[in-house]
Amino acid sequence: MCLKVFVEGDQKRYTELKPYAMRLGAAFQKINFLRDMRHDVQKLNRVYFPLLEVKSFNDNTKQQILDDIFEDYQEAEKRIRQLPPSSRWGVYTAYLYYRRLTLLIERTPAEVLMQKRIRVSNREKLWLFGQAYLNAKIY
Repeated sequence: MCLKVFVEGDQKRYTELKPYAMRLGAAFQKINFLRDMRHDVQKLNRVYFPLLEVKSFNDNTKQQILDDIFEDYQEAEKRIRQLPPSSRWGVYTAYLYYRRLTLLIERTPAEVLMQKRIRVSNREKLWLFGQAYLNAKIY
């Protein structure tokens, strides 16, 4: 839906970029599910990953989920630079933020993820924001 706005209604561009936007949105959603897994499982009794219906959550299953997320990022990143400049910086900023969050979660043992919510510090967010701004100019 955002993509339609980002490409200012250009149907051809929308159709071309849609699969990549969907991959990026899927990656963002999956990493949010991982980050909030403790709350979703323990408080809401929800499991968003089919893999976890048959397996317990451990470092191996976490890495399988992350591998899928990294594939989504790899595909989506190919087209971020094809967005109009008016939206490229914002999307790239979100991409950098979620990539950083993903790396933090990758370094966190599965049992710790079930005990606390992982976050990107405000200092890192500011750094990523600046990095995105500079990179968007040359990206």
